[in-house]
Amino acid sequence: MNNNKTKIVATIGPNIESVSKINVLKKNGMSIARLNGSHNTLKWHADLIKKIKHNFEGIPVLFDIPGKKIRTVQLENEPSFKKNDEIIFTTYTKYSGKDKVAINNNKLHLLLKKKDVIYADDGTLSFKVERIIKKDIHCVCMSNGKLKSAKGINVPHINLGGDKLSIKEKKFINFAIKHGVNFIGISFVESANYIKRIRNIIKNKKLKIIAKIENQGGLDNMEAIIGEADGIMIDRGDLSTETKTESIAIFQKKIIHECNRLSKPVIVATEMINSMIENPFPTKAEVTDISNAILDGASAIMLSGETAVGAYPFKSVEIMQKISETVEHSQPVNYDNKQEGIPAAIGSSIVSITKRLKISKIIIITSSGFAARTIASLMLKQPIIAITNIYENSVCFNLYRGVRGIYLNVNFQRKNLEHIPICLEKLWKKRIICNKDMILVTGVGYPNKGNRMNMIQTHYVKDLQKTFNWK
Repeated sequence: MNNNKTKIVATIGPNIESVSKINVLKKNGMSIARLNGSHNTLKWHADLIKKIKHNFEGIPVLFDIPGKKIRTVQLENEPSFKKNDEIIFTTYTKYSGKDKVAINNNKLHLLLKKKDVIYADDGTLSFKVERIIKKDIHCVCMSNGKLKSAKGINVPHINLGGDKLSIKEKKFINFAIKHGVNFIGISFVESANYIKRIRNIIKNKKLKIIAKIENQGGLDNMEAIIGEADGIMIDRGDLSTETKTESIAIFQKKIIHECNRLSKPVIVATEMINSMIENPFPTKAEVTDISNAILDGASAIMLSGETAVGAYPFKSVEIMQKISETVEHSQPVNYDNKQEGIPAAIGSSIVSITKRLKISKIIIITSSGFAARTIASLMLKQPIIAITNIYENSVCFNLYRGVRGIYLNVNFQRKNLEHIPICLEKLWKKRIICNKDMILVTGVGYPNKGNRMNMIQTHYVKDLQKTFNWK
């Protein structure tokens, strides 16, 4: 079993969709399976979700919905071009790429003007607008390249529709609900209100929302977005294109810092080891990039094209796992937790106790997962085992840094703490804890409405085994 604290998100594509290949990804270190809703059909995604849920218990599914992101449509002809060639984008979706390149936003021609620059494929391609005729956007290519199907289109600072949810977004959200995915990734989130609109649709706390911060609007409202979302993804491709490439490292550090302060998991994504799409080894710069993300406090690091379409999907996961394992032997940054009141005091006390006592494992008993993500943000060295009596939540816990989610069919008591030794006995029988362990147990005792994490216990497991006569 992979014991790394930093989780690895791997994007599944058609080349690695078989059970045997997904199993190799898991063995090599994959913690979360990501599906990109912008590619392939909904039937393909439905079949793959079913396959993962049936064969890989405990592996969460993150379904990235297309959202507001502008993309090229599925093109029959993917045009190649040279610098100074003319290319025509159009909001007529019937065009296949031979004469014009269709995009999925039917209003883009109304939002552009002459001399605007359109970026594509995470900013690697750029086009200057020369004129707009009806729904056709005539551009000059600013470099050599090839434009492929379903590639992202960026025009910094244009309004993508604010907090409104499109019919297409609602369709994909309902698809995610129907098929029981664990997380949905939402593109171009610019306000907390946008997330609230999505919550009004899902009406289901078991489906968690991962908000992607990838433009200036998201940065401007970062704290409110992080506070409302269940987790954050830093999409560095769109973020660097929509803002300033030279500032991307600073933005990444600020977002990770804020997520740690608010005890929310954060995924760092885009081009982590991009060279391994074609090459068997990462560059030194990529190894350094991954290492810095881990040291800054990322909960998870993500592979996109490296696994979805790359030549070395299994080796990409393996190398990322090795980098993570190596880096985690150093002391990670421990940001102050911003939670107020009793949970903050409990968290501070746990940090102190784990430094003074030889605690080998931390046990969290939590229904909702609040305690699990709060303790995860403390960057502790000890393994964290989060017990819940809600199965879907136990799977979601596996996104949190250093946390292993465990489902137990136990009734958590409200008027006493009798469920605690019951849970610990089950862990002992599963050999998750053993007699040589000294454990710290935390959670909520005697809960009332709004109560969160108000209890700490420390135990030698051998004493518990004798006291309760575990056999």
